[in-house]
Amino acid sequence: MPDASHRIPYLLVDAFTDVPGGGNRVALVLDARGMTTEEMQLVATRLGQPQAAFVTDWDGTGFSVRFFAANGEVEFSGHAAVALALTLAREEKLPASIKKLYLRTIGESLTVELEDGRALVQSPSPRFRDPPSWKVLQEFIEVMGANERYLHRGLPYGITFTGLWTLFMPVVAPGLVDALEPDMEKLAELSERLEVATVHVYASYGPRRFYARTFAPALGIPEDPVTGSPNAALGALLARAGVVPRWEGAVNLTVTQGHRMGGPGQVEVRVEYGPAGNILGVFIGGTAVVAENGVVELGGSPN
Repeated sequence: MPDASHRIPYLLVDAFTDVPGGGNRVALVLDARGMTTEEMQLVATRLGQPQAAFVTDWDGTGFSVRFFAANGEVEFSGHAAVALALTLAREEKLPASIKKLYLRTIGESLTVELEDGRALVQSPSPRFRDPPSWKVLQEFIEVMGANERYLHRGLPYGITFTGLWTLFMPVVAPGLVDALEPDMEKLAELSERLEVATVHVYASYGPRRFYARTFAPALGIPEDPVTGSPNAALGALLARAGVVPRWEGAVNLTVTQGHRMGGPGQVEVRVEYGPAGNILGVFIGGTAVVAENGVVELGGSPN
């Protein structure tokens, strides 16, 4: 629990990479017992990272977690969950023999599997909305500095949720993903009108391999380097559309991100199916590395 002087220990951890400065950075507070929502939001803002995660309670292998973005609390953050699970293990908050833990989010309890320095995190249950019209897609691609010729008509587009409602837009080649130059103000306006938190632009570059960029100006994050939740939702969207094989068992995908921002990372996505080909669950996995640790004082400066 934070002491009377409100000195809050924190760690900055880069998810989906083994190299500090790569992947996607998140601020972690491993003991946020007694902190109010306002204090958590203040600490998240003070630490200057796009997202932060706070462990508010724990018992055994179960951890209550809250996730915050720049403009408020979110139900789930995939890269934060991966970073948190691995950090809990490395900071010896779990017995060394434990290979499974549970994150209790504001939405649901999620399973995490640990193996060989990697975490595989269950995402929130996928949900789907009716896809937008082609006219709406044209509006989005135009505010990103491109036109409809960029759009891939053989891959699925749509709106899917695994923690954040996300618009998915397929383009014909990875190079075109990197060529996008969004007008963030207009993109935020369109996102709010469509009631989506993020826009995920992706392209295929091999069997079950995809390259992507994620824009989230509606959350106060112009571009998220390497994302968890949208990539879980991408796996669900591809599975639902039949782009990846549907059979009993599981299929594994790889999504690469972050090259345009100079911090490349890789996300593993696993979609599990039932006997009838129905989606039972979606998991995201990867590595993480601690980049910094310190103490923040409420009303002071990070040390």
